[in-house]
Amino acid sequence: MADEKVMRGREPLLEQEKTKSIKQIFLKSIAGVLLVGFACYLFLDRFNSLTPETEINSLPLQKAAKEQHPKKEVCDVSTGEWIPNPSGPIYTNATCNHIQNHQNCMKNGRPDTGYLYWRWKPSNCDLPPFDPVKFLNKMRDKSWVFIGDSIFRNHFQSLTCMLSKVDELVETYHDSAYRCQTLFSPNYNFTLAVIWAPYLVQYESIGSETLNIHLDILDSKWTSEYNKYDYVVISGGQWFYRSAIMYENNQAIGCHNCPYENLRELGVGEPYRKALQLTLNFMAKAEHKPFVIFRTWTPDHFEYGKWYNGGICNRTKPFKEGEINGEPVDLVMRSTEVEEFGKAAAIGERNGVRMELLDTYHLSLLRPDGHPGPYRTYHPFDGDKKKKVQNDCLHWCLPGPIDTWNELLMKMVINEDDNDSVSALP
Repeated sequence: MADEKVMRGREPLLEQEKTKSIKQIFLKSIAGVLLVGFACYLFLDRFNSLTPETEINSLPLQKAAKEQHPKKEVCDVSTGEWIPNPSGPIYTNATCNHIQNHQNCMKNGRPDTGYLYWRWKPSNCDLPPFDPVKFLNKMRDKSWVFIGDSIFRNHFQSLTCMLSKVDELVETYHDSAYRCQTLFSPNYNFTLAVIWAPYLVQYESIGSETLNIHLDILDSKWTSEYNKYDYVVISGGQWFYRSAIMYENNQAIGCHNCPYENLRELGVGEPYRKALQLTLNFMAKAEHKPFVIFRTWTPDHFEYGKWYNGGICNRTKPFKEGEINGEPVDLVMRSTEVEEFGKAAAIGERNGVRMELLDTYHLSLLRPDGHPGPYRTYHPFDGDKKKKVQNDCLHWCLPGPIDTWNELLMKMVINEDDNDSVSALP
């Protein structure tokens, strides 16, 4: 009973405690809801305020991810330096039977050989040596043509010599002056040709010194053969410096360095631009879609005159960067090439034609030592060391610096799947 009394006596207290507990629970619930709400508010506010910081803090991770998958760097093969190459060329004048006499400097008695032991090192990548086995395997059942002047024949013979280390190409055609020539490899079903087209447009001689050049008509010697080839390497050349009368619609529109006083002097830049526009647009819009490669202007290295008035080239080492700037007119011609090629390449891209610029101007400018000079003929000084002879400071000795042009071609065409992409633009 005492316990009941005690319990009964506590009932009001229990009710009070219960009520108190309910109140506390209610208050705690309200407080909890308020706390949760406040916490959510703080969280959302904090989240919003921290988002930029979170992104900033994640940059190192993003950078690390990019470093694991770096973007391909562009290999600009047109800039760099000539560095010593003790191994020398992959062929000699004794191992190649395709060198014309006026470019066979060693056979003609050139006494120095240092010009053979340099290689081109692009600024931000490396240029592998020419691999004739890889080239021929990749070019199996393919055909190449070089379209241009005698510099391209020089280039054509260089490539032939490099390939002869693996396979001796057989001549299947030549014209009477060997200006146009076709070689063939039965082992690889590979065709290599050169077509003489010094202006790219139609021309005819009107005398021993002057020509007519039709700036609106392409030279049919190459256009009639164009559809035969998978790879087309093309360029203009220094023939545009010669005396010529320019025609459009069979009407004379002016001339360059010509004796006719009633014709406007056009210079060389305007006619060359017109010839390039016609040529490159033809290629960009043609139904036939070969891989088109345009090689830039070739500088000469005549000093103390030109080829016709005693100019020479007797240097035995490459120029270093900054030692030569090039002739202003040559720079204008190259600039014209780059500009017109860019326009045509954009058209070609829309038409499904791959067009690439092979810029050999600067690296060639640094090699005054690579020309035949007086050794364009056989032992020119025999019997008279002081004899004045005509120098060739435009074409290149074989082997010589022009072999590098084929290394550039191989990197552009054959090694295009290497880790670094290739650009020949400056």
